Amino acid sequence: MGSILPLIIQLVSGAVGGNIAGSVMKESSLGTLGNSIVGILGGGLGGQILGALGIAASGGDMDIGSIIADIAGGGVGGGVLMAIIGVVRKAMAK
Repeated sequence: MGSILPLIIQLVSGAVGGNIAGSVMKESSLGTLGNSIVGILGGGLGGQILGALGIAASGGDMDIGSIIADIAGGGVGGGVLMAIIGVVRKAMAK
């Protein structure tokens, strides 16, 4: 049960990151729900990739460093995936 909290942090921060990216890139935004869904997926993937690379210490430890790493990994992953999907979707619409 201790390892689920980092994932939840990554997913929530991914949703926030996706919505921030959507508000910055208004022309590529997928709407609030779309940005949130893509952000959640990106947050989970980003956090797992950072964990696999050993950058984020998501070993179940809930010290402040791990929490910040989970928030950063999730937020960046969510924002990046939303930006990629938004740009690809915009390019396909042309």
